[in-house]
Amino acid sequence: MNVFAVVVLLVAPFSFAAAAEDLRVVENEKVCMVTDMLFGKKQIPVTHAGKTYFGCCQNCKKTLSEDAAARNAIDPVTGKTVDKATAVIAARADNSVLYFENRKSFEAYAKKSVGAAKPSTSDHSGH
Repeated sequence: MNVFAVVVLLVAPFSFAAAAEDLRVVENEKVCMVTDMLFGKKQIPVTHAGKTYFGCCQNCKKTLSEDAAARNAIDPVTGKTVDKATAVIAARADNSVLYFENRKSFEAYAKKSVGAAKPSTSDHSGH
């Protein structure tokens, strides 16, 4: 067995435990649903079709009002499209968020999570 394999075997269990502990359910109102990031304060509410979404700035508010795709995400467990206004939202240690269709889906992800979800494709530099 080479040295690299030994290091991977020793480090891998600790990496998994840390990633699973860092994922936590958060309040929807503290998430910018365009940048998919958790903030330390309430965001700007945006009402559309009787549901409330949240954005961090006027540009995000406009995007949520006008772009249906910005109001939806893909559940990383089920692969289903979920409405961000009604989703269970979980944040990683870096404050990026994932959207789940329900608590059961979040719990399934948390059990096997190694932090390998797709990053956001939003280009929103400067926030």
